[in-house]
Amino acid sequence: MNYRHAYHAGNFADVVKHAVLALLLGHLRKKPTPFCVIDTHAGIGCYDLTAEAAAKTGEFQHGIGRLLETGPLPALLDDYLAAVKAVNPGWPELRFYPGSPWISRSQLRPTDRLTLVELHPEDATALKREFAGDRQVSVRAEDGYQALKALLPPKERRGLVLIDPPFEADDEFQRMAKGLGHALQRWPTGLYGLWYPIKGRAPVQRFLGELATMGRPCLAAELHLFPDDRPDRLNGCGMVLLNPPWKLDVALAALLPVLGQRLGAKGPTQVTWLHRD
Repeated sequence: MNYRHAYHAGNFADVVKHAVLALLLGHLRKKPTPFCVIDTHAGIGCYDLTAEAAAKTGEFQHGIGRLLETGPLPALLDDYLAAVKAVNPGWPELRFYPGSPWISRSQLRPTDRLTLVELHPEDATALKREFAGDRQVSVRAEDGYQALKALLPPKERRGLVLIDPPFEADDEFQRMAKGLGHALQRWPTGLYGLWYPIKGRAPVQRFLGELATMGRPCLAAELHLFPDDRPDRLNGCGMVLLNPPWKLDVALAALLPVLGQRLGAKGPTQVTWLHRD
């Protein structure tokens, strides 16, 4: 539990992850029935980009900062950018970056709810403080994979599970696949979004191969900042979507190249079906 996302908030991986998250939430909003969002590795909710941690790495300058630098952006990013704007009172000055909890909260209707899970004790305390008094948001200080056993299936029977671990553990790919397998047993029709880093290609291929055998529609979207030929750096990132919304593949195929261009990616973007019904 040494990982602190404050050093990396707003970087290129956050831009990709949160742009996809906003698309998923937009899909859920299309139907009038209530939905829930479960965020298994929630962090602290919102990040001050002028604080010591973010300033030390400056990663946001090459992520959200670079995305906003020049020219209009596609409508597919409207909900994501609205969430970024909402946490910045001095807009267009960029001081704060919303993590996945605030991205999700920004798209809840009065009948929807959000459950945030965070294991790091200090971050869980900060998260509870961030959403104190918000009746649509609950915070659980525990392991995200364990929490899914109690939270699934949700009473709404409709919603999203976001699984975004820090990848501190060497076996995180295996832990994530195992946790997803257990979750699918409890809620096979749920919408799941899993973020993963791309360093060496072999571990990623094993992970995606295992998910492809789980019997649910499964879509992988990747952006490679660099060709993935160096396992000692973060070359790119991806999102796996299980039970993805109709035509999400088309939207992602249009969006990812734009993100890649704006973020200065030297590697490819790709959207691949791992399994289709």
